[in-house]
Parts: sequence; C-alpha cells; structure tokens
Amino acid sequence: MFDLKKFKALMVIKDETTASLARKMNLDESTLYRKIKANGAFTREEMGQLIEILDITDPMSIFFADELAETQEVG
Repeated sequence: MFDLKKFKALMVIKDETTASLARKMNLDESTLYRKIKANGAFTREEMGQLIEILDITDPMSIFFADELAETQEVG
C-alpha cells in the first residue's frame, strides 16, 4: 500500500505541489491527483520519475509500505 503521509511530507519538504509534479512528469494534474488518491497507482516509470524528482531515498517505504511491513514481521 502507498504511504500517502510520507509522500505528502516529501512533497512539502521538496516544495512541490501536485501541479508542479504533474508538469515535471508530463501528466495532467487531475491524472496525477487520481493516481495519488488511488493508493499510488503509479507505473514503474512514474515511480522512477517521482523517486528522482522528490529525491526519495527509501522508495519501498512509500510505494510498498504494506509489503515491507509484512516481510519485516515474517523475518
């Protein structure tokens, strides 16, 4: 599951808005907004763009938060 709180916190830290991210990703703002609200339904390419734009150092904790938690519980 997508960690919306961490994602939005990074947007604030990097002084990015949905509009500025959409421009940089060559997406319509409404499309990006829907992807964010749909639990981060991003393509691999879009995730790569977001990682680069927002300088995300731990993408697993944002884009795959539930999966990461499950693997930590098992281990």
